[in-house]
Amino acid sequence: MLDVMLIGCHVEPADPVADGVLAGADVVQIVVGDPQKWTAPEVLSPGGASALCQAAGDAGIKLVVHAAYLINVASTNNRVRIPSRQLLQKTLNTAGQIGALGVVVHGGHLTADDDPAAGVDNWVKAINGLEFPVPLFIENTAGGNHAMARTLAAWQRLWAGVATADGAANVGVCLDTCHAHAAGLDLATVVDDLRAITGRIDLVHANDSRDAAGSGADRHANIGQGQIDPALIAAVVKQADAPAVVETPGPVEAWAADIAYLRDAV
Repeated sequence: MLDVMLIGCHVEPADPVADGVLAGADVVQIVVGDPQKWTAPEVLSPGGASALCQAAGDAGIKLVVHAAYLINVASTNNRVRIPSRQLLQKTLNTAGQIGALGVVVHGGHLTADDDPAAGVDNWVKAINGLEFPVPLFIENTAGGNHAMARTLAAWQRLWAGVATADGAANVGVCLDTCHAHAAGLDLATVVDDLRAITGRIDLVHANDSRDAAGSGADRHANIGQGQIDPALIAAVVKQADAPAVVETPGPVEAWAADIAYLRDAV
């Protein structure tokens, strides 16, 4: 068990430590650069990477980086897969510069015409080619019939490949409660189910869901404002025994309320 459960929030990158302090966070998650573009990562807070690392350390706040949302290293399309690998490496490097706990990246997806084994093979090749100044956490997916990390069967297939990669020890798991709910997974058992496959959970995204279970919709809500029993979200955090980040709508006061609920419940 963690000596102290780290609970925090996803914040804007302009001044993440200040936002984290206001929210009462132990850990903050940021993007580095524009998450919707292929542009190189950039630390947007004043003073750059070294200043952010120093400020976070002074405040006692841990950092997590979320990679760009368009990264898809599983893709069979060279125009997507190759820049995805390149951007992921740059993101890992930037995360290392700020002393982050790790980088969260989506599992990616294929098309209806692709063999799922090709996506797994592309993941293995990506891991073999990456350098890891910090760990990489693959996040479960809310929707998509051809997603690499949505269903437990898909996770089983993906992780069988990941385990064979040279850098497998550097690759972990981020469990998102909204995504799991949207994918139709049972939140009462998902921690044990996912651990049975991967052997680990390294980070939790503790989010409520605007939509019903199994909807496939990735629409986060503040805890207690969506379709998931808040006690179930807290139970996932407790069972996972890993740092937890809420990726819920702001402002800072709303993040603070979500963090406070989890801290009290856990």
